[in-house]
Amino acid sequence: MTATRGFGIDIGGSGIKGALVDLEKGALIGDRLRIDTPHPSTPKAVAEVVTEVVQHFGWDGPVGITLPAVVKRGVSHTAANIDQSWIGTDAGVLFAKSLGRPVGDIAVLNDADAAGMAEIRFGDPAARTGVTCLLTFGTGIGSAVFQDGKLVPNTEFGHLEVDGHDAEKKAAASVKDNEGLSYPHWAKRVNRYLTVLENLIWPDLFIVGGGVSKKSEKWVPLLDIRTPVLVASLQNNAGIVGAAAAAAEGLEH
Repeated sequence: MTATRGFGIDIGGSGIKGALVDLEKGALIGDRLRIDTPHPSTPKAVAEVVTEVVQHFGWDGPVGITLPAVVKRGVSHTAANIDQSWIGTDAGVLFAKSLGRPVGDIAVLNDADAAGMAEIRFGDPAARTGVTCLLTFGTGIGSAVFQDGKLVPNTEFGHLEVDGHDAEKKAAASVKDNEGLSYPHWAKRVNRYLTVLENLIWPDLFIVGGGVSKKSEKWVPLLDIRTPVLVASLQNNAGIVGAAAAAAEGLEH
């Protein structure tokens, strides 16, 4: 019997968000809970918050958890916008112990990959054919690439060098806020980044997500690139939905 409900947690550089998910509709059930990411964001401190979120909802089934990191077989190999002590940490084992669950009930995956999986499944059908690249603009820039709906896991295109800088240091949504940039000014930076990226991978479609996608009308129309751009239909909840789906299906990357 296919699960109709799941639970996902999206760990970011500024906040940890969790919610129950309707796996048939790809939508949150009720409100999500957001707790500020602890500082320092060590594995132990983050695991404590994740446990608090799960217990808040009284959820006792499989849990999907995203990390802003390259994740292979549950192990974090990088740490973007979280404490560097995550590198080499077996996140699957860590969260299983903290939650008191079998490791098999925990799915840990890259945050943008989770968001992309949710968009491919529940978003615009156009994303399911050809090369689709989802980009999440938040504290950093996450990326997920799909060929005919099949994920190429752990791409890190937010760290492309653009004009001598790490792309996310100039074009992440957090940079817009921290530098007090107007939407038109920031959109120019995003446009430059997308131009470099599209010349490297020649996608058929970009999907842009992250919290700033809620204000898409202020910047997406200003983009001038050859690749069509869609706004993520699930906006900033895509990571939670994708994580819950991954856990329900026992997926790990």
